[in-house]
Amino acid sequence: MEFEVFESLTASPAPAHAASPLVRLQYLIDNTPAIIYSMVPSGDFKMTFVSNNACNVLGYRPEEMVADPNFWFDHIHPDDAPNIFSSLARLFVEGERTYEYRFRTAGGEFLWMHDRLRLICDDRGVPLEVIGSLTDITARKRMEQEQQELITRLSEAHDQLLQSEKMASIGQLAAGVAHEINNPIGFVNSNMGTLRHYVGTLMSVIDGYEQAVQRAAPGTPLATELEAIGREADLGYLKDDIADLVRESMDGLKRVRDIVQALKDFSHVGQTDWQYADVHAGLDTTLNIVANEIKYKATVEKQYGKLPDIKCMASQLNQVFMNLLVNAAQAIRNRGTITIATGAANGWVWIRISDTGCGIPQQNLKRVFEPFFTTKPVGSGTGLGLSLSYSNVNKHSGRIAVASTPDVGTTFTIHLPLVPPASVQPAG
Repeated sequence: MEFEVFESLTASPAPAHAASPLVRLQYLIDNTPAIIYSMVPSGDFKMTFVSNNACNVLGYRPEEMVADPNFWFDHIHPDDAPNIFSSLARLFVEGERTYEYRFRTAGGEFLWMHDRLRLICDDRGVPLEVIGSLTDITARKRMEQEQQELITRLSEAHDQLLQSEKMASIGQLAAGVAHEINNPIGFVNSNMGTLRHYVGTLMSVIDGYEQAVQRAAPGTPLATELEAIGREADLGYLKDDIADLVRESMDGLKRVRDIVQALKDFSHVGQTDWQYADVHAGLDTTLNIVANEIKYKATVEKQYGKLPDIKCMASQLNQVFMNLLVNAAQAIRNRGTITIATGAANGWVWIRISDTGCGIPQQNLKRVFEPFFTTKPVGSGTGLGLSLSYSNVNKHSGRIAVASTPDVGTTFTIHLPLVPPASVQPAG
């Protein structure tokens, strides 16, 4: 049996004229990159032979590995062991199994190993032993991890590029909408102003006419008829309602103009360089954009401090504000409050956005900025909003932090330098 051959290799050397092939075989086994081993094919899979290369790779002497009946099981990483143990029985059906797992070395670290096991049976199919080869694949695993991290970073960059392109498209759309809407809004607004003046004049004429009739012919059929006409038309109500209608229409037109301007300001059409901008203006613009998302859920309280303009990519910061404000509104179940506070100190400005929403569970706090992580139902969120917010703040050499208490609320705090190092252009 092969086991007997392997075992004889560890015994006392045979005479030189007879031992040469075995010595040669021993040399090859000891110097192959893999660790060659054998185990009993039942019970605890006790090792019965381990090549000397185990000392070089794992730091263990072969005899100590063979002496401990549980050595193999006890040194597999706890996270990897269940998968191996649950499928090891298939070795007796398939004849071969291949695993990749972490194995603890004599120094206490874990190395990734590629393990190929083969079942050896006699002529009647009775299992005799299991022969295996262990190969250190730690370097390959590290390379795979680096590749995966690179793929993740490329994916994030791709998503951010798509987001930037989307924002650019929104900006261009806003510019087009502004161009198409501003002209009709302009003459409608002008007409409404003229109409308000005309209505005021007409109301004055009616009042004057009624007063003139009463003075000239009080109690006459003409005066009585005019009173009846006024009552039937409910003239008093019409006077008040016409004034309200005109005022509300003027307010609505102003709202349309503000929305169009807010879209332009939010996207900062044509602005792709670092520029000094007013953080408060960016917050107010973003509030105009998301007003419909917030107004049914929360009251917004502003606690603005005195802020200097900061050098930034305003459209990127506005995107951060929008994500945080929309998330805050969505976190509020019924009716609540969103508080926006700002301040400045020691060359930094800070923006704090708090809500009285459902809060974030402690186990999720460390993951909220991970790409694609979301607690929203499937189809309700991509999990990219906070990840992109983190990236945009990081581009400004700033930092963003979150604190939350379930059923109490959540606070996001952004710190931004007045002049980010990344924005400073080298001297020409």
